[in-house]
Amino acid sequence: MARLYADEQFPRDVSEQLRTMGHDVLTVQEAGNANLGIPDEEVLAFAVSNNRIVITLNRQDFIRLHRINPEHSGIIVCTNDLNRPRMATRINEAIAAEESLAGKLIRVIRPSR
Repeated sequence: MARLYADEQFPRDVSEQLRTMGHDVLTVQEAGNANLGIPDEEVLAFAVSNNRIVITLNRQDFIRLHRINPEHSGIIVCTNDLNRPRMATRINEAIAAEESLAGKLIRVIRPSR
């Protein structure tokens, strides 16, 4: 399973559901006060230094960061889905579909209604 780093705005309940699916999820809040409110570049740098995949709702900024430097453990950008179990399942499926997420940008998009 994947070692994930959930940024500040990522839904806590989705992080918890991903844990029940076997993923190792560290949230910005759990990483300590030094990580709260830091710029996205530092979020990615922390994830890289800890060999974790960033998981975020902040699509635009992290897509930009991926384009600038694709040398990372992986970035998963998601559209927000209020159906949290479905969101966690879709993320889990996206992770399972890849042999390795290193250097990859994965998009998990909420299904249209």
